[in-house]
Order: sequence, then C-alpha cells, then structure tokens
Amino acid sequence: MTEPADLASRLDCTLDGALGFELLEASEDHVTGRFDVIDAVRQPMGIVHGGAYAAMAETMASATTYMHVHGDGNIAVGQSNQTSFLRPVAEGTVHGKGRRRHRGRTSWIWEIDFTDDEGRLCAISRVTMAVRPAPG
Repeated sequence: MTEPADLASRLDCTLDGALGFELLEASEDHVTGRFDVIDAVRQPMGIVHGGAYAAMAETMASATTYMHVHGDGNIAVGQSNQTSFLRPVAEGTVHGKGRRRHRGRTSWIWEIDFTDDEGRLCAISRVTMAVRPAPG
C-alpha cells in the first residue's frame, strides 16, 4: 500500500503542492490533512477561497481511495464534489478530517469536515470517487 508520505512526494509539483496541502493520515475508512492559510489559498476578501476547501477535499478522497484500489489494478478519480462553507477563516491552519461513507465496486463516497485552529466547523465536503480500471 502507498503511504501518505509516498503520495506527498507526488503532490509537490501539483496544485496540492502549490497550495501547501498536507496529507497526515490515511486508512481505508478515514483520512486527515491540513493546509496553512497563506496568500495562495485566500480570495480577494482575505479569507480562504472556497475552491481551496473543495480541492483539499478531493485530494484527501482521491489519494486515500487510490491507496486502497491501485493494488487491484484500479485508479480513483473525482466524480462529484459538493462543498458547503459555514465559517470564514482568515489565518492559521485549516484541518480536514474525513470518513468514508460508502465503499462500492465502482465508487467510494467520502465526507470531510474542515475546522479552524479553535476546532470550529468551517466547511463540509462530500466527494464521490469513481473507481475504474487503470489505463493501459
């Protein structure tokens, strides 16, 4: 199985690396990650851009699903991503904690809660991953 540290090295040269996303833990049924509130993740009003939450949620769901399906010759790709924004965050670190809600043959569904440094819920994402045979 691929470990979060192994995936992290692959993420460095992608959007995830540019935005400073970190995967901390990943298992078949949960995942944690975080990102610091830096200028790259802020929108013009100085708060975290909604797209940063959505991108982090998809990274967490994609990487964790992939870790558990690639051994069977499959890949995991985002199929849908719905994110609700509850509280603005302007500084500190955003913490993501996700749990798998469904594991099927062709799809996995994850729910990720995002909190600020005080543990207040800031955003909630629901991400559906399509599981497909690897190309080639």
